[in-house]
Amino acid sequence: MSMILPLAAVLLGLVILVVSADRFVGGSAVLARHFGVPPLLIGMVVVGFGTSAPEMAVSVIAAVQGSPGIALGNAYGSNIANIAFILGLTALVSPLTVHSRVLRRELPVLAGVTALAAFQLWRGGVIDRLDALALLGVFGALLAWTIRQAMRRKTDSLGQEVDLELDLERVQEGGASSPGRATVLVVVGLVLLIASSRLLVWGAVQIAQGFGVSDLIIGLTVVALGTSLPELASSVAAARKGECDIALGNVIGSNLFNTLVVVGLAGLIRPIAAGPEVLSRDVPVMAALTVSLFVMGYGFRGPGRINRLHGLILVSCYVAYVFHLARDAFAF
Repeated sequence: MSMILPLAAVLLGLVILVVSADRFVGGSAVLARHFGVPPLLIGMVVVGFGTSAPEMAVSVIAAVQGSPGIALGNAYGSNIANIAFILGLTALVSPLTVHSRVLRRELPVLAGVTALAAFQLWRGGVIDRLDALALLGVFGALLAWTIRQAMRRKTDSLGQEVDLELDLERVQEGGASSPGRATVLVVVGLVLLIASSRLLVWGAVQIAQGFGVSDLIIGLTVVALGTSLPELASSVAAARKGECDIALGNVIGSNLFNTLVVVGLAGLIRPIAAGPEVLSRDVPVMAALTVSLFVMGYGFRGPGRINRLHGLILVSCYVAYVFHLARDAFAF
């Protein structure tokens, strides 16, 4: 089969995926406000879900269609891209200073969740349904804890910035100005999310088969970077406005969601077997980047800072990682 049709499917799927996710989260935010949901809770749940909706939709569809490599590669590849490429590029645009106490609490949590994922794979080389339930259970506990802490500390800078980000300007950009129109956007956005995910997974599988590479490689690169476009757009926009905590919090929240919910849902649908290269290559890279983010962002003697030099190093690491994947895939 010619590669033109699968490539077109991937590109079209990515475009529709990103647009539909934005419409979905915009409509969801309006509905949540209409029913009296606090803005801070909307930011943590609705917007956090929306930016990771592409990864979740693609990985669930991939699991249903029997492509576990794309499901796992999409989640872990997105985590790697979020830290190395997206956060690195964001720091190049505008250096990031971390002030929020919420983010400084969540950085160690992200490190712990990454360690849990590594332990599950190291123990059996597969994410079975019991592992998936454990991941989803941890996410539920973290979500409840985060919401409780946020509601008790309404003056935290992150909460104020999330409220700012949820201004009606953002919602109106999605075309949702009333509950009726918001409901239409939610339904249409969800349908397009599912349809574009199926299109993207089909194209990715065809490309992998056509070039003779594993679907894991395609998931780690093309699919992962494509589904991370919402995080790239929102992080760069937040950094340019000087809202550093939102830019960093976007990446932390997305990585937590990918590791716990995206992998958890995919593993619940179909157990995900991970090849030895995942443990020897991808998980160590993800863990190393998470540790580096912890060191740069935590700020042991004051506010953490990710400057332009850090950004250049992170982007260079991502380029080196992708080159290493390409070398492994094509043996050059």
